[in-house]
Formats: sequence, structure tokens, C-alpha cells
Amino acid sequence: MFKRAKKTSEYESIVADKFPGAITNKELVTRVVQVLRNRGFKTSDTLLATSLCCDELARCLEEDFCKEYGNNFSLGGSAGFPFAGNTGFNVMTDHIPDDGSCLIIFGPHVGVSKCGVVGKVERDGTNLIDDCCQSAVAASNYVKGITDGGALIARRSSGFGDLQQAAVQNLLLPYGKRLSEAKDRMLTLPFALFDSQDQMMQDIVQKGAIGFKEKGGVLLGGIQINTAPGTSDYFLPLRFVHINEDGETVEDLLTCLTSVWD
Repeated sequence: MFKRAKKTSEYESIVADKFPGAITNKELVTRVVQVLRNRGFKTSDTLLATSLCCDELARCLEEDFCKEYGNNFSLGGSAGFPFAGNTGFNVMTDHIPDDGSCLIIFGPHVGVSKCGVVGKVERDGTNLIDDCCQSAVAASNYVKGITDGGALIARRSSGFGDLQQAAVQNLLLPYGKRLSEAKDRMLTLPFALFDSQDQMMQDIVQKGAIGFKEKGGVLLGGIQINTAPGTSDYFLPLRFVHINEDGETVEDLLTCLTSVWD
């Protein structure tokens, strides 16, 4: 649906400068499938689960992985936080094929415009250069108002109309000082979001890993980097681990993705 062409030298240099270690979605899928295949994980009996933002730009990564693993189970919501929570995770593990495993992909996303501005992106069908991630930018503005402007923390619930956004804001609040001291707030924002989501996902996995089959599960976390229409999206891997049914790390696989491939 959202067509992305091969990477271009224009974005290759921009992304490499802003997000060292990022690789194209195509490269990511190829490497993940190969690394897991070498360890006995088959695409035919691996359930794909994702915790990614609601934004349509985040679907590109899902679609690329669905071509290998089939339809995904969605755990995510605004900004990519796993708002399905413990209940959603437990339901997901019930869907893992017998003698199979699951691959869980999570993380925030960020736009990079053609002129190299982080936090902005061109979109199909509109001349606007839009904020990306909009939920994250809104949460960042909320936190900035408190840490830099003296605004008060919202104590009242925003009601059912905006529960997830209120949660994103509160989950980002502990990173207020880090964001205020950053040279580039929009560049630091996705890393702060990842750290928050990473902790939340690890807590959920620890509680729900008992639902894994004998092979356990694989957790792939990082930052999606969305670019202009017609160009490749990228992904910066920050966590790639094999976890058993006791929630213990069997193997840290991150270097398998970040090392140089022929």
C-alpha cells in the first residue's frame, strides 16, 4: 500500500549522520530472517507481533515483515507504546503455533525530511511537511512546558477520549531533563521514547514469558526512521534478544544485526 523504493544516496548519508547504525527495512528483514533461521526459527511457525505507532507510516515496517511471517498481532498504540499491556501480551502468546515461537518488534518512529530535518517528514497526497511522530512531538511539548516553562503536571484524567496520549506524556515526563539538555531535542526524543518503551516491554515480557512455547520468543526493538514517499525507510536496532519461557535472555543477538554483512 505504501510503496518504498530502494535507498537513495540522498537519504543514506542523512540517516547515517543522524542515526549511525541504521539499516534499510529490506536489509533489516533479510538479516533478522537469516539470523533466526540459523538458530532453528522458521518463518512458517513464528508468530509476528508488533508494538508500533498508529501512524500509517509505521505500517511500512509491519508490511515488510508480514511478507515473511504472515499477519501480525498488534500490541501497540500511540507513539509505539505497548498499550495492549499484560492482557494483550498473554492473548498473543496463546496464538503462538505449537512448537513455534514469536518475534516481537517494537519501538517509536521518527521522520527525516528531504532536507535532513529530524522530526519532520513529507507524506503522500499533501504538500505539508508534517511532524513525525505527532504523538511524540505533542508529548515533548507537554513535557517542555513543565520542565522549561513552569507548567503544572496535569493531575486530572483526560477521560476516555485521549487516554493513550495522556499516558505517552506521563511516560515521557521522567526524560524531561534529558530532553531539555539535548543539543537537538527532536533527535533525542525517539531515543528517550525507546528507553521508556523498552522498560515497559521488558516488564510485560517478564510477566508473560511463561506463555512462550519451548523455543521461547525473540524481542527486536529500535527506532523506525520514516523518509519521504518513494524512498526507503530505515530502522536502528537497539535490542535483539532471544528469551526463554522463564523470561531469561538466552542469547543477545544485536551484534548479528549491527556487524558488517557481505
